[in-house]
Amino acid sequence: MILDSVRAAPAQGPAQQLVVLCHGVGADGYDLIDLATTWRAALPHAAFIAPHAPDPYDAAPYDAAPYDAAPLGRQWFSLADRTPAVLYAGAQRTAPLLDATIDAELARLGLGAADVALMGFSQGAMMVLHAGLRRHPVPRGLLAYSGALLYTPALQQECVGHPPALLVHGEADPVVPFDRALLTESALVQLGIPHQVLWRPGLEHAIDDAGLSAGALFLQRIFATA
Repeated sequence: MILDSVRAAPAQGPAQQLVVLCHGVGADGYDLIDLATTWRAALPHAAFIAPHAPDPYDAAPYDAAPYDAAPLGRQWFSLADRTPAVLYAGAQRTAPLLDATIDAELARLGLGAADVALMGFSQGAMMVLHAGLRRHPVPRGLLAYSGALLYTPALQQECVGHPPALLVHGEADPVVPFDRALLTESALVQLGIPHQVLWRPGLEHAIDDAGLSAGALFLQRIFATA
């Protein structure tokens, strides 16, 4: 299965890189595709794709619009039961769909399997960290905003590569508490994942200009590395 997606073409010429944008719970691909406008200045040859998560948001009102060409409220996995093992199982179920969508888009653009970076916000960041650390070939890099790494005892064995990662998180986040970011950083250290962090004092569950600038610089750096 290939996920329906929103796309933004490169600012210049044919695509040389692909950036995948994974939205948060209750949103859809349209929520993040405008990041292409912001990051095109740093990556004029990058194509952007924002997949719609596979499932309807199960906490949406019962009369919410049905899923169609312009979906309203999607989720990568349910948050109804936040037991770590249940969340892990949900992400594990969805990861192959995200991988297949990335593979199909790389093929469509004529790009190599490693010419991709994954970015996510909130639950999308959880998906990016979960799928990206297990993806082969290894992505060029992972950007996680206001998210967290889902825990599993088998994490060390399941990680197939060491893609560089950027963690950006508001210290006043009431949705995904800041201590989850600190735990994620600690896990990346234990895994030997090269990473950088940007902690934003006073920022709640959002992406600010400093986070966008850090993301642009990170993307430039990882794609400049052969």
